Amino acid sequence: MSRRGQLVLLTAAVVAAALAPALLAYLQLGYHADAAASRDFESPTEDAVTALDRAVFEASASVAGEYAWAEREAVADRVRAVLAPRIDRLEASRVVGGTAISVSYNESAAARAVVRDCPGGDGRAFGNCRTDGGVVLQERAGESALVAVAFDVRVVRPHGETSVTVVDEVG
Repeated sequence: MSRRGQLVLLTAAVVAAALAPALLAYLQLGYHADAAASRDFESPTEDAVTALDRAVFEASASVAGEYAWAEREAVADRVRAVLAPRIDRLEASRVVGGTAISVSYNESAAARAVVRDCPGGDGRAFGNCRTDGGVVLQERAGESALVAVAFDVRVVRPHGETSVTVVDEVG
């Protein structure tokens, strides 16, 4: 064998030895070359609920301390106006991937939240609660405070459909 052939053989052995640790790490980490397959295990419903939770938090910050209790209808309108572009983005976010997300306000779930979370009678810490189109407001020191927003979320995928009702409470 010529010196050139020996050099090529030696170079191949060095390269193989250098790649061995990378191959071992690849096998130990359980890497799967098809990244799209792993996305099937993500939940668009959970993603939607998380996005709505963040949006409600942002909406609560936009109205905190800004409106009197008598202006509660304006607060509910403002909350829905702040949420509208976020809901629009959420509904459009997965259409390309074959998933449709639909979000609507749920007045009856909001009313149940009032009964559950806004006690009446003497000794309560805050005033009355009212709902307005899925938005729950409470009178606190003469001001309108956002307490929660109730949504119906419907996710349609090629292999099934999920519907959930979410009441996003403001901390």
